[in-house]
Amino acid sequence: MGSGISYKNLLIISYLLLIASLAIWPGEVKGQGVDRTQVSDTAGKSWLRLRDVSGIPWENRSESPLFLNNPSNISSSVVYDAERNEYVIYQKVGAFDYRNPVRMNPEEFRKYQFDKEMRDYWESRIRGDEPGFRSTLIPRIEVGGEAFDKIFGSNVINIIPQGSAELIFGINISRTENPALSEKLRTIPTFDFKEKIQMNVTGTIGDKMQLGVNYNTDAMFDFENRTKLEYSGKEDEIIRKVEAGDVTLPLAGTLITGSYSLFGLKTEMQFGKLNVTTVLSQQKGESSVIQVEGGAQLSSFEINADEYEANRHFFLSQYFRDIYDEALRNLPIVSSGVNIERIEVWITNKANRFEEANNRNIVAFMDLAENSQHVFNDVPAFQAPPGAMIYPGNGANNMYEQLTTAYGQIRNVDQVTNAFEPLYPGFQIGRDFEKIENARKLNDREFTLNRQLGYISLNTPLNTDEVLAVAFEYTLGGQVFKVGEFSTDGITAPQTLILKLLKGTTLSPRLPTWDLMMKNIYSLGSGRLVRKDFELNVLYQDDKTGNAVNYLPGTNLEEEILLQVMGLDYLNSQLDRESDGFFDFIEDVTVNTDRGKIIFPVVEPFGSHLRSKIPDATMASRYVFQELYDSTQTVARQIAEKNKFKLAGSYSSESGSEIRLNATSIPQGAVKVVAGGVPLTENVDYTVDYNMGTVRIINP
Repeated sequence: MGSGISYKNLLIISYLLLIASLAIWPGEVKGQGVDRTQVSDTAGKSWLRLRDVSGIPWENRSESPLFLNNPSNISSSVVYDAERNEYVIYQKVGAFDYRNPVRMNPEEFRKYQFDKEMRDYWESRIRGDEPGFRSTLIPRIEVGGEAFDKIFGSNVINIIPQGSAELIFGINISRTENPALSEKLRTIPTFDFKEKIQMNVTGTIGDKMQLGVNYNTDAMFDFENRTKLEYSGKEDEIIRKVEAGDVTLPLAGTLITGSYSLFGLKTEMQFGKLNVTTVLSQQKGESSVIQVEGGAQLSSFEINADEYEANRHFFLSQYFRDIYDEALRNLPIVSSGVNIERIEVWITNKANRFEEANNRNIVAFMDLAENSQHVFNDVPAFQAPPGAMIYPGNGANNMYEQLTTAYGQIRNVDQVTNAFEPLYPGFQIGRDFEKIENARKLNDREFTLNRQLGYISLNTPLNTDEVLAVAFEYTLGGQVFKVGEFSTDGITAPQTLILKLLKGTTLSPRLPTWDLMMKNIYSLGSGRLVRKDFELNVLYQDDKTGNAVNYLPGTNLEEEILLQVMGLDYLNSQLDRESDGFFDFIEDVTVNTDRGKIIFPVVEPFGSHLRSKIPDATMASRYVFQELYDSTQTVARQIAEKNKFKLAGSYSSESGSEIRLNATSIPQGAVKVVAGGVPLTENVDYTVDYNMGTVRIINP
C-alpha cells in the first residue's frame, strides 16, 4: 500500500482495534481467562478493571479465529497430590505460574477429562483429522451382522456427496384490460421452473464396492455425465470384479479389437486357472482409423443419409427453396440471379447476453413476404392481392401492409397476442407467428450467408424451443427487394421489429417452416478441407449381395454411379461439363472447406430428386427415401428398409507431429499408434491428450 503502511501492518492494526473494542464494551464480558468489568467512580468517570480468572485452562478457550493462539512458552500440566487425593492443574510461563493452580477431586477430574476427550474427538471428526474419515452430509453407517461383512469386506458404508442443486420456481401473472375478452381470459398466469444440478457422489460400501456418479445439467455433451459402480473381490474368490455403468473391454489381440466406451455390466470371474470375462452393454462410441503419410493426415469417413445437420441451415424463404435445384443445374455457374446485400439474424436470447444495440423485441411471421402459393394462414386480410409478385418481399402479400396500419398494437410486445385474438382466433402463436422479448442479433462471425442461393448456416445448431427470424434485402433483375424490418430502420426500442420467421418453437413436418430447414448438408467433423486427396462416394447397401455398392441394382440407373445421379459429378477436373467419376469440389456450392461440410446441389437428393430419375413407380418406391424429408430424423431412422444410403470417402489435412483424432473425451488407453506395422509405446514414442483428442509424436 501507499504512504508507508504495509498490508501486514494494516491487519495488525485492525486486530488491535477489534481487541480494544471488545475491551471497552459496556457491561461484563468473560473471555479467554480475563474478566472485564466497567465501573464508575464518584465523579462519574468510567474506567476498566481487568481481573484474571483462575480456573480450568481449557474451559475459557475460544475457537474463534479472532483470538490468537497461546504463545509456545505457555504450558499446562496435571500433577496428582497423593496426600490430599487431588489433581492439581498448573499453567506456567516458562518456570513461573501465571495463574493460580486448580484443584479437583478424582470424581471432578474424571468428569472433566471425559468432557474434554469427547469435545476433542468430535472437533477432530469435523476437521477430518482422523485418517480415513471425511466430514460429509451423510455420516458413516455401520451395518451389523457377519453376512454383510463377508460379502463387502467391511460393515462400514461411507457416502460422500459434493456439489450443488438449485431449483428456481416462479410465477408470472399478466393482466390485460381488454373489454373484448372475458374476465377469465384477461388474467394469464405462467409458471417458470428452472433447475441447475452439479453433483458428484463418491463412496464405498465395505472394502470391496466403490461408486462414483458425476452429473451436471449444464454439461454440453452426454459423455461428461458418468456413472461407475465397481465391486472387487478378494484374490481367492470366484467373483474377481463386477462393474456397472461406464465400462471398458480392452483386448490384446489384433483380430478382434476391444472397446473403451461402453455402458452396461461387466463381470470378471475365475474358476481355478480359467478366467471368464463377460460384458452386457451398450456401445457409446465407435472405432476409427487415421492414417498419416508424408506429413499429411488421411482420415476416412462414413455418414448415413439420415445424419444431415438439423437446425443449422435454413432457406430465407420458400422461393429460394423452389429455385435451388434449377439454380445449380448448370454448374459451375450459379444461375439464381439473386444477390443478398444485407441481412440481420435474430434468435432467442438463451445466453442472457444483453447489449443495447443487439437486443430488441421482435415479432416474426411465417407467411411474411411469401407469394400466394405459400401463404398458409386463412386470414383474408393477409392474402396476396391479384397479380402480386412471386419474389419474396414485403409486398408479396398484404400481411406487412395490414400489420403496419391496422394492427398498431403489435409494436407493443405485450399486446401482440391481443391484437389478433378478437378478430382472428385461428391465428396462433407458435404456428403463424412468434414474439420474443430481448431477442439477440447474431454477429457476422456466428453464421455464414450464401448470397446467391439464399440460405444461412449457423455455427451452432438451435435448440428445439429456440426461434430464428431474419430481415434481409436483395437485388434481382436490377430491382431491390426487402423482407422484414432492420434495427436501423428508425423503429426505436422497445417497439417490436417485424421479421420473417424461419423456425418457431413448434417445428413440425406439418408446417411450411419445416421445408425451410435444409436437409441436404452433411458434416464430416474434419475442420478445414483441402481438395488434395479428397474422395467421396455415395453408396447403397444392397441386401442381395450384402455389400455397399455405388449404383442402384435393377433400375434404369444401374449403369450410372450414384455420385452422378445425385448431381455431385457433372464436371471433370478442368470444370468442363463432363463426368469423370470423381466428386465435383466446388467451394460454397458442393463443399464448405472451412467447416468441413458436404452440400448436395439438390434439395431432396434421396427423395423427390431420386424419384424423378426412376420412371418405374414400383421400382422408385423401393429406393426413394422420401420419409427423410417429410418426417423428423427420429421417425426416418426407424424405416430400415429405406435407410440404406450413405456417404463414404476420405480426406487429408496437414498434421506435422500432432495428429487430430476428430473426437474429444476419449477413454484412457483407447488410442493405439502403429508405425510401419510396429506398435509404439505411449509416453515413450507418443503422448495422447484424451480430453482434446490429439496425439503428439515425441520420438523422431
